[in-house]
Amino acid sequence: MYDVMAIGNALVDYEFVLSDAALEETELTKGNMTLANFEEQQQVLAFLRLAEIKLTKKAGGGSAANTMFTFASLGGKPFYACRVGDDEQGSFYLKDLNQAGVATSEKSIHAGGVTGSCVVAVTDDGERTMQTYLGTSSDITAENVDFDALTQADWLYIEGYLAMSEGIQPAMTRLRQQAGIHGAQIAVSFADPAVVKFAKAGLLNMLGNKVAVIFCNSEEARLFTEKKQLKASARALLDYCQIAVVTDGANGAMIAHKPEKEADEVSFHEIPTPKVASVVDTNGAGDNYAGAFLYALSQQYTLPECGRLASEVASRVIQQFGPRLVSQDYQDIARRILTV
Repeated sequence: MYDVMAIGNALVDYEFVLSDAALEETELTKGNMTLANFEEQQQVLAFLRLAEIKLTKKAGGGSAANTMFTFASLGGKPFYACRVGDDEQGSFYLKDLNQAGVATSEKSIHAGGVTGSCVVAVTDDGERTMQTYLGTSSDITAENVDFDALTQADWLYIEGYLAMSEGIQPAMTRLRQQAGIHGAQIAVSFADPAVVKFAKAGLLNMLGNKVAVIFCNSEEARLFTEKKQLKASARALLDYCQIAVVTDGANGAMIAHKPEKEADEVSFHEIPTPKVASVVDTNGAGDNYAGAFLYALSQQYTLPECGRLASEVASRVIQQFGPRLVSQDYQDIARRILTV
């Protein structure tokens, strides 16, 4: 049995620390994710080498994978569907997840494929800018999805980046239908402002008639709902879900909850962001937030408790390089937050 089945892009992250001036030279949009082909990514890597900007960290990545890593490290049982190549990077990627307690399937491995990669550029303010070469992950289809895993899961978690992949949409529809048949609740992460800007139709397909939870940040919420105020955008998201979780960096997070009884009023919970000494790297903060929140929710904690755990985990992540903490750190945070 699994607590959650997730599906997302499989990417190996290559992190670099650079100045705003150097980032401008790459022509990447600061704070956003840009899709690239192999040659375009090689051009950025060549620039970084020429500028003598060294690799800071190599790690397994991908939004939903980071979320499931967090979920597993806190004590949950996740399954992750993705697509990697039968290459060294693919082996590294799956082994990394399996060692953390995230189950995967051999259906994820594509013979002859090249595992996707992501150049993560971190500027002095800790902001992450990403350039992603999806590799074989861009061709993920129903053949890579172990649908039987969903029959054993209470939750289905869908990564918003997949809205940009037309080939996965039939499998997405099938997953939503199967979740309905087996009573699994659905959570969707918008993942990045670029997804909302350029793939809103794909997002709407993921959301279907309605899902249980939407995770997004304030920029994504405003783009999607066309509402300027945080609370107004969170409320508008409830047309598509029961619980909307909107993060807003140092300003905290807003959780909007629409009860199943139409007569009951919408409730809002404002969760403060813990103060940190310095922001080193925001890569993976939203992914970790979603993983911690979903874990606490799956364990029947209250929405404020879910939010507090998620905020503490995300605030710890941004104080280090890379999108994942060590397992013990997650557990220490959970003991401190969930037993108070």
